Amino acid sequence: MPPGRRVVLGLVTTKRPELGSEDDLDRRIDEAARHVPLERLAISPQCGSSSTVEGKPALVVEVAQEVWGYARKGA
Repeated sequence: MPPGRRVVLGLVTTKRPELGSEDDLDRRIDEAARHVPLERLAISPQCGSSSTVEGKPALVVEVAQEVWGYARKGA
């Protein structure tokens, strides 16, 4: 991966109403961090920020805050 680039992980589906588990998201982030340094990773809904399913954006922010200590902007 070129220097200065980030990988955005579209781990939260917007196609189903279920929120999904934070543990599953943490596990998938850990798996990605085996290949790319954690500080170069970000999380987002699979279809960008167009989620109409309530709670999905909040889940993304909550997991980002837990993993990175803050919600990444412009990732």
